[in-house]
Amino acid sequence: MFWQHGGIATSQQPLADLITLLNVEQIEVNIFRGQSPGENRQRVFGGQVAGQALVSAARTIDQVGREVHSLHAYFVRPGDPNIPILYEVDRLRDGTSFSTRRVIAIQHGKVIFNLQASFHAAESGLDHQLTMPTGVPSPESLPDFKTRMAPYKDQIGEWYDLPRPIDVRYVDNDPASREGNPRTGQRVWMRADGTLPDDNVLHTCILTYASDMTLLDTALLPHGIGWTDGKVQMASLDHAMWFHRPFRADEWMLYDQTSLSTSSARGLASGSIFSSSGELVVSVVQEGLLRLVTKR
Repeated sequence: MFWQHGGIATSQQPLADLITLLNVEQIEVNIFRGQSPGENRQRVFGGQVAGQALVSAARTIDQVGREVHSLHAYFVRPGDPNIPILYEVDRLRDGTSFSTRRVIAIQHGKVIFNLQASFHAAESGLDHQLTMPTGVPSPESLPDFKTRMAPYKDQIGEWYDLPRPIDVRYVDNDPASREGNPRTGQRVWMRADGTLPDDNVLHTCILTYASDMTLLDTALLPHGIGWTDGKVQMASLDHAMWFHRPFRADEWMLYDQTSLSTSSARGLASGSIFSSSGELVVSVVQEGLLRLVTKR
């Protein structure tokens, strides 16, 4: 499995770069190596580590037709963006219907992340789902990130101009204008900004990457705290996903997110990801550090 992206247009270069980022290198049986983008980051983006770990796990699945149906991950230490990440895969079980993998990510000789994922071949059975929210504006009617955040360009700094492989469009309000406007949830449309190859693993890993982009922010919403307020130290602690139905990550999906709880300097949020046709394709839950910053 090696993802070719030569057919992606030059205007879609950020997406091509994301495909390259997720395409971990196998250096030994069950051992893979991932790189980080050349960006000025203090730590590795959590969605990158989760996506690369999932790719590593998927590349040890030999049974045809088995797709990931759930993953559970913990962020143990901040990742260093200046050195590669090693991923060690433990083939826990290959049963008649399910395969289970455990992946640990290592830097500087220490574990920075661990993931457990389960794979299952599709079967027929009962079918039920949550209903997609109604009355949501279409993604095409909403501004893209740069347009939406242009008034805050100076506050955001160089991060504003970074290439964005995921097109995220906020339905409710922008993340920098939440000061004094508490709410319990948010909705965003999102998709890969370009056309992806027909590879289910790639679509799943890109959505795993994207699912970490806005969910933890949701836990701040009841407190009316915005991105640029500088009041809270934030970091992902764990991330869980359940994949229910097929999807394409390069088609619009609605990410309906809810703040469940904030306490003990932690916040918990859940998200339901719907296809544009209304199918619930993925459920997500994330807990993160939300530590109030004491100004001296």
